[in-house]
Amino acid sequence: MEVYQSLGLQAVLGLFSHIFFIGITFYAIQSFRFDQLFKKGHTFQIQLVYILLSIAIGSSVSNFVLEITNWSRQLPYLFS
Repeated sequence: MEVYQSLGLQAVLGLFSHIFFIGITFYAIQSFRFDQLFKKGHTFQIQLVYILLSIAIGSSVSNFVLEITNWSRQLPYLFS
């Protein structure tokens, strides 16, 4: 049962991390003026770009943080 709890905990941590970093990225990306790159009146496309960029960047940052966390947990095996 301990293995299943560990896998479940990793899943919850991964979900929370992805959602957190996507949200932070969405907040940060809103400071850019993408409306100057698009034609006037294409609000939906601009919003879609914000969302897709947030998902792409936030997921990448989250994967980086989760991998660093996993690698740091494995460091004690180097010295045993």
